[in-house]
Amino acid sequence: MSDVSISSGRAVERDERQGRGLGSTLVLALGTFAVGTDAFIVAGFLPAMAAELAVSPAAAGQSVTVFAIAYAVLAPFVATVTARVPRRRLLVAALVVLGAANLLSALAPSLAVLLVSRVLAAAGAAAYTPNAGAVSASLVRPELRGRALSVVIGGLTVATALGVPLGDLAGRWFGWRIALGLVAALSAVVAVGVLLIMPPLPGNPAVPLRARLVALRRPGVLTVLPLTVLGMAACYTAYAYAVPAFGAVGVPESSVTVMLLLYGVGAVLGNLASGYCTDRWGSVRVLTTAYVGMAAGLAVLAWIAEAQVMLPVLVGFLSLVWGGTSWSQTPAQQHRLIAAAPQEAPLVVALNSSSIYLGIAVGTAIGGLLLAVGPSAMYLAGAGLAVLSLLFLRITARSRQG
Repeated sequence: MSDVSISSGRAVERDERQGRGLGSTLVLALGTFAVGTDAFIVAGFLPAMAAELAVSPAAAGQSVTVFAIAYAVLAPFVATVTARVPRRRLLVAALVVLGAANLLSALAPSLAVLLVSRVLAAAGAAAYTPNAGAVSASLVRPELRGRALSVVIGGLTVATALGVPLGDLAGRWFGWRIALGLVAALSAVVAVGVLLIMPPLPGNPAVPLRARLVALRRPGVLTVLPLTVLGMAACYTAYAYAVPAFGAVGVPESSVTVMLLLYGVGAVLGNLASGYCTDRWGSVRVLTTAYVGMAAGLAVLAWIAEAQVMLPVLVGFLSLVWGGTSWSQTPAQQHRLIAAAPQEAPLVVALNSSSIYLGIAVGTAIGGLLLAVGPSAMYLAGAGLAVLSLLFLRITARSRQG
């Protein structure tokens, strides 16, 4: 066969693959939606779960902490071990693990089994999310890669806006076990979709874990990742305990879904606005605005909880601000990391994802410890961490400029 025929065949295969890229991207986005819903759905039915498992809400909330820590720790190891696995096979396997883990969570007879299932779910999520983004970029034409990435990663943000409130409703109407079962079913549906729609793609060259972590030695990276941990800890100190947290500011349990939805809408808007504003005014200004807004909003919520006043409209607005300032961090932080290590962009973005989940774990653990003190203490701790994030940002940004 001539070189021309081989080249022509490869071109046809590439065009065919890119022609199926949009459908694959949408299916992959549905998978990240399932991952995002799975990660945070517990917040909506925490008291009911705790009561059925005969543990305190603080103890049940540690299922979020365990998931987040497991994701942060497992992500680089999973990427190393699965590097050579063909991408479609890997994504399907990750979704199967995620679905099986949620089914185990739904059937868990005790907190111990629930925590084990959360570790398994984190392993599936850690294998799926980074690869879904990378695969989506390879399935479309170069000029469409940015949009493909935004669609796939947007699934996580939309999960914050819709998945968690819908999970809260499902938990209230049918029970928390059915809600987790629905996440398992969604994972299975997406796995079938990926298997049927996504074209086969080869794995990547094997890269040792030590080589993957070499970017941590870069000074610019070292000053950005701790801020991701601090900032996410600030906004998740109270979020995992949304039912008691919103109850303390006068929101009945039946209306928590509305507040979670407002938080999610704020998250989507904050994520979109952050990308635009970072390009226009720079990441440091965007992050400064986010931490000031987060600190002020959480401090006012702490005051409302302590004063026991009824200000539902203000609480709704503050929920919107809370979500917006939480998720406006990610685009700006990714921008700073890529500027610090442009040759290692995929790696530093993956490390930032691990830092996000580590921050969620830290914030949830702090919130669990403070739940016995009172929701106002959780809000105040979040505000304090936001101020600490602001100070860390300004000091490190000034040192880098100097």
